[in-house]
Amino acid sequence: MTSKRPAFCIEKALDADIPAMVELLAGLFTLEADFTPDAAKQAAGLSTLIREKNALVLTARQENRVIGMVTVQGLISTAEGGEVGLLEDLVVKEGLRGRGIGTALIQEAVRWCRDQAMTRIQLLADRSNTQALVFYHHTGWQATQLVALRHPIPMRQS
Repeated sequence: MTSKRPAFCIEKALDADIPAMVELLAGLFTLEADFTPDAAKQAAGLSTLIREKNALVLTARQENRVIGMVTVQGLISTAEGGEVGLLEDLVVKEGLRGRGIGTALIQEAVRWCRDQAMTRIQLLADRSNTQALVFYHHTGWQATQLVALRHPIPMRQS
């Protein structure tokens, strides 16, 4: 007798989902050399994104539990002459990867970008996260010649 895996669904995130998403992000940020988990910061960022008109936060749910998430937001590209999407924070709960959940989250993010008339979607991935890089390659993402750089902006002292 074979047991059928419970199905999952993709839904827009709600404020009530923030604690579960913060937990997922903690796992993701421990894999990425440039980021560290900070529950308060991640909760604040997610809360802002959920309310942002030009952003989308999706959850993957199984039996009413958040098991994955993705965020995407619009940017203006002079190269494209209009809006493009920036996909961030794609993560699926460990132990549930390889079941199509991440692919479904990406497909919904791409669909949203298309509906917003965006001309491309891009993401940054940690170069040492080979599992993620293989996944992105298999789901149609292409490497570019660009290098990501960042410059921290110190907070003003009041």
